Amino acid sequence: MARFGGLLATDLRDVTTDPAALDSTGWWAVVADFEGGLTCARFGDVRPCRAPAPVPGRWRGPAPEQWTSSLDRAAYTAGVRRIREHIAAGEVYQANLCRVLSAPLPDPSTADVDDLTALLARGNPAPYAGTVRLPAHGVEVATASPELYLRRSGRTVESGPIKGTGRTAEDLLEKDHAENVMIVDLVRNDLGRVCTTGSVTVPALCAVEQHPGLVHLVSTVRGEIAPGAGWAELFTATFPPGSVTGAPKASALEIIEALEPAPRGPYCGGIGWVDADRGTGELAVGIRTFWIDRAGPGGPVLRFGTGAGITWGSDPEREWAETELKASRLLAIASGAHEPLEGTKR
Repeated sequence: MARFGGLLATDLRDVTTDPAALDSTGWWAVVADFEGGLTCARFGDVRPCRAPAPVPGRWRGPAPEQWTSSLDRAAYTAGVRRIREHIAAGEVYQANLCRVLSAPLPDPSTADVDDLTALLARGNPAPYAGTVRLPAHGVEVATASPELYLRRSGRTVESGPIKGTGRTAEDLLEKDHAENVMIVDLVRNDLGRVCTTGSVTVPALCAVEQHPGLVHLVSTVRGEIAPGAGWAELFTATFPPGSVTGAPKASALEIIEALEPAPRGPYCGGIGWVDADRGTGELAVGIRTFWIDRAGPGGPVLRFGTGAGITWGSDPEREWAETELKASRLLAIASGAHEPLEGTKR
């Protein structure tokens, strides 16, 4: 099953790794791993359905103290310093450094990511929240993403990169604005590879958006897809999303591979839906995202990713604190240690 934007999809008809299928027929759920793996699932029954209310005790998450990180504080801050060395050498302007948090599930046989999605919807409402549950295909994802990767309506395509995070707008620094502008330029270039010449615009630059527990700087980049191009060409031109890689993207990806010991999986990939019949779709950047990994040698675990964009102006301890800020609320919800504020709304 899959759940996005007030729709519930059931009756699985087809699963493929071919992005060209998204321009065929039917309604598809999409999960693209940061490393390039793609799962597209076509469903036969898609109907309006409110997000379910969380049922007390149905989701049993890890104990708060059981989470471990692929990079501890010392390793992460060392990685920030290493990226600054790459910047000083002129090899990159910005790179995203991420870590993957993992914890064992207390009862993996009954763990349902849709139950976790219900908890996230109450405790951390997000514009691109959703579930994709395909256990036979190794995909069990619950996302509370605030970031738009690609939205398509006919030939029009739009991206909403986020760069710059703080507890309040007053926390945002000049470094955050500079980082956002750098990534907007990268996204413009990416979309320019698949859009008609002169059609790529930036309707909004560095707008401040409020989200539960923090604020983000968000920009909008829009273009018109060139004749003959479709979802396959969009992925080729833009994936992985620029906001979670860096600039230049090729150099940033090399640095990420060298510094990050764990694969990101659906974290920092693309998660969402495509309605091929209507020529529409909405994919989020896979941040604020949990997934169940049942294939590891230590048994089933719940995973979650967090990271920060590193520039020359980055302070290693501040960047570590940003990754903690992004993770703390979500981990508390998944572990059952968070109560939403009164009046929290989607």
